[in-house]
Amino acid sequence: MNIVEFQNIHRAYKRGVDVLRGVSFSIEPGEVVGLLGKNGAGKTTLIRIAMGMIEAQQGGARLFGLDPREKPLEVKQRVGYVSEDQILPNFLRVEEVIQLHRGLFPNWDLQLEKEISDRFSISRRAKIKTLSKGQARQVALLCAVCHRPELLLLDEPAGGLDPAARREFLETAIQMLNETGTTILFSSHYMSDVERLAARVVMIHEGQVLIDSELDDLREGYSLALVPHGPNAARAGLIELEQCVGVRQRSDAMHAIFKLDPEQSQALLERKLGITGTRCTSIALEEMFIELAGGQS
Repeated sequence: MNIVEFQNIHRAYKRGVDVLRGVSFSIEPGEVVGLLGKNGAGKTTLIRIAMGMIEAQQGGARLFGLDPREKPLEVKQRVGYVSEDQILPNFLRVEEVIQLHRGLFPNWDLQLEKEISDRFSISRRAKIKTLSKGQARQVALLCAVCHRPELLLLDEPAGGLDPAARREFLETAIQMLNETGTTILFSSHYMSDVERLAARVVMIHEGQVLIDSELDDLREGYSLALVPHGPNAARAGLIELEQCVGVRQRSDAMHAIFKLDPEQSQALLERKLGITGTRCTSIALEEMFIELAGGQS
């Protein structure tokens, strides 16, 4: 059984302006999936739908085969969740927040609590309101993972942290739990985080899934073609080609992303459009994100 299933999800906050337009994908047990998309792409909305915090207007999400809106307690007992804008009770001490979460989860792991607390050097007597953003995020992470959830949902959890703190935070969250088989879906603006920690990438753009691929396949099976401007290199003609994922019009050339290796992309352009002399190269994940996010709008 899939741990997460998103089925044809539609969601709008303003009439006629869809944030999500038919998003569908599933996540199998033990997968670590990086969710990509520029600001406003719908990443947070999708994760909140998975948590049952908001409702899809069409379609829906199922976690462990359950509807999170219909079975909120059963689902939340099995999920860990940390978000960038998560707020802990600022009048409580760290120890009191941890005690509260211990009482909510019967499977709380005291040894894991100690390991994370020691790793982050968390002061148990400090009040939440006195903590830095990074320290508060560390407490939120401890509370989210010490019941060893079957699914961990991270919504830009390390946003705003300095690079060293961000790396420590994500590696603690993802490595500790994935070693024991926890399924993880995390969103991030940082391509280096996704490349280091995810095995699969889902990219959402303009409310739809633009790419859903294993990271190794992205590295080996996609390419960037710099197509010289000319009568056969119109954007509309390029985007209609089979295996063309996106096209970005630039002053130097048309930048086209293909779900093909460089040689195959070059052969396709010659065969279908009669375009020769195109420079086709492999493409890094960050460059692909920039080209696609910029070229599809």
